[in-house]
Amino acid sequence: MKNTFIYKRATLADFRQAIDEYGWVVYEKAISQRLISDVTAAFDSSYHIRREIQMLNGIEVNMEGTLHHLLEKDNFSLELLSKLYCHRELKDFLGGNYILNGINGVINSKKTKTYIQNIHRDVRTFSSENKIMIQMIVVLDDFTLFNGATHFLSGSHKLDRRPDEKYFKSYAQQAIAKKGSIILFDSNLWHAGGINYTRKVRRALTLGFTKPYIKQQFDYPRYLGYEFGETLAADLRQIIGYNARVPASLHEYYQPIEQRMYKSDQG
Repeated sequence: MKNTFIYKRATLADFRQAIDEYGWVVYEKAISQRLISDVTAAFDSSYHIRREIQMLNGIEVNMEGTLHHLLEKDNFSLELLSKLYCHRELKDFLGGNYILNGINGVINSKKTKTYIQNIHRDVRTFSSENKIMIQMIVVLDDFTLFNGATHFLSGSHKLDRRPDEKYFKSYAQQAIAKKGSIILFDSNLWHAGGINYTRKVRRALTLGFTKPYIKQQFDYPRYLGYEFGETLAADLRQIIGYNARVPASLHEYYQPIEQRMYKSDQG
């Protein structure tokens, strides 16, 4: 079976069919090369900050090359989220408004050995037909057979149990994709990061989006600041999670409808 590439001319019906049958879709030429350059330019410094904390807290084993929670006021993240190419697909899959669950990065090198290379799915509990989460990979370097392109077991988003290693290796496909592509996949899909056999690193962003009532991996609105949220466009406030906050005091809880932290249109 060949990879299913969907271009900018694809319809919503094309997306629905592919995501239902295979569990994953590739959109080519979805992110500008200028924005890709901005992202990759920030990777090294962002990684060193996070790697120091991993080592300080004694959790560096199997975490090499991973960068978690890259949403910051002064980097590429706000522009990336404001220009999400797949907004209509995300909203369609999740049945309405959605929020960012996590925005992370991966630097896959020849020496990298991390947890993401294990067969896994990105939700702890199989959600079957209840669509609560969808994943996005932003391809920062070409994904090839030799540099660790992600392995996807097509159709496995409909399977409750983890496939055994032999079966997965026999039938999983690698997502061969050009720099600037976006890969969307059902969070129930069984997949694994590939091994990089080349001398060059293979970088990617990994984002998760959920229905608004699902708890975020990181409290982005509180981290960025509630006042900062007031400066953002309405669509960006929604994606980051400003409309799905949890009150931390009775004063925050007892508010008029229009001022409540969890808005009525969040599901």
